[in-house]
Amino acid sequence: MTVSEFAPASWEQPLSCIVGWMAFLVWVASVPACTQVMTQMVQGMALIGNPNANVLELWQATLTIFMFLVLTFAFNIFLAKYLPLVEGIMVTSCIARLACHGSFASQYGAQLVIHVVAFVTFLILLWVMVDHPPADVVFSHFYDGGEWVSFGLATLVGISTPLWGFVGPDAGAHMSEEPKDASLQLPRAMMWATFFNGVMGIPMLITFCFCISSIDDVVHSASGQPIMDFIYAATGSYAATRVLGTLLLVLYFFGACNVLAAASRQDGGFPYSAWFSKVKKGQALNAVYLCAIISFVLAVINFGWTVALSAIISVSNAALIFSYIVSVGRIAIKRIRGEPLLARRWDLGWMGLPINLVSLAFLLVSFVFSL
Repeated sequence: MTVSEFAPASWEQPLSCIVGWMAFLVWVASVPACTQVMTQMVQGMALIGNPNANVLELWQATLTIFMFLVLTFAFNIFLAKYLPLVEGIMVTSCIARLACHGSFASQYGAQLVIHVVAFVTFLILLWVMVDHPPADVVFSHFYDGGEWVSFGLATLVGISTPLWGFVGPDAGAHMSEEPKDASLQLPRAMMWATFFNGVMGIPMLITFCFCISSIDDVVHSASGQPIMDFIYAATGSYAATRVLGTLLLVLYFFGACNVLAAASRQDGGFPYSAWFSKVKKGQALNAVYLCAIISFVLAVINFGWTVALSAIISVSNAALIFSYIVSVGRIAIKRIRGEPLLARRWDLGWMGLPINLVSLAFLLVSFVFSL
C-alpha cells in the first residue's frame, strides 16, 4: 500500500509488484526460518547434557523442522479461535494495552508476558550466578575472529544476525483489518514495541558481554547454542538449563505462529487472490495451506544441504530490507519535495523527514551487509 500510494504513476505498478512479491516470499520463508532456529535450540539442549549425542544429522534436523512446522500450522488452523481466551487468562499486560489499546493487544499478550518473564529471569540469573570478567575487559577489548581489515568492518559484517530483531514490524500492517482503529493503533504498536524491546535489549546485551569468560569457548560452543552454555554455567543443572531453554523455545513458537499469521494475509495482489482469501470457519485456510506447501518445500532443501536453506533465509532477510528501503525512500522523497502526504491519524510532524533519512541510511547499510 505504501509503495502504490507514494510512487509516481509510471512506477506505481512495477514497484508495487516487486515490493509485494519480495514481502510475500520473505514472510513465507520466515516460517521455516523460525522453525530452523527452534530445531537448533532443541539440538543445543540435547547436547548440553550429552556432548556425544548423535543429534546433528541433516535428516534429524529436517524432520524436527517438519514437526515444528506441523505444530505451527496446526495451531493457526485449529486453535487460533481460542487464542484470545488463552491469552486473556495469561495476560495482566498493561504494557500491551498501552501499546495497542484494543483487541490487537490480546493477540500478542501471552507472548509479551512470557517475553517479560524470561527477560527478568535471565537477567537476574546471569548477573547473580555467573562469574563476570572485569569491566575494562568487557568494554575495552575487541575480538575479530574473521580477521577483517578493521573492527568497524567486522562489526558491520556481523550486523546481519542482530538485524533479525528489527525486521518484521510490518507484520501488523498485514492484519490491519483485525484491530480496532488500525490507522492509529498499528503505528503506535510498532513504535512502542520497538522502543520497549530496545530498552530491554541494551541491558541484556551488556549482561551477555559480562557473562563471556572466553570468546573462543562461545564461538566453539559444544552445544552450538552459547545461551545454553551460559544458563548451565549459572545453574549447574542440566534440568534447569533445559527448562529455561524451553521457555525460549515457547517464545520462538509463538513468534512462528505470528509470522505465519502475517504471511497468510494478503490484500488482493497475489494471483488467484479471490480463492486464497476465502474465509472458512473464520480462517483464510487456503492462504495458510499455500504457506504450508512453500514452507515444507523450503524445509526439504535441508535434507541435502543445510547451507542452501540458510542462504535462502539470509537473502530473504535482505529482500525484506529492500522493500523497506523502497517504501521509506519514496516517503522521504515526497517530504523533500514538499509534496502533500495522504491524510493520516499518525503523524511524526517535523521529525518525519529526519527519521526517514536516518532510517534510510541504516537500511542501506544493513542491506549491503546482509547479502
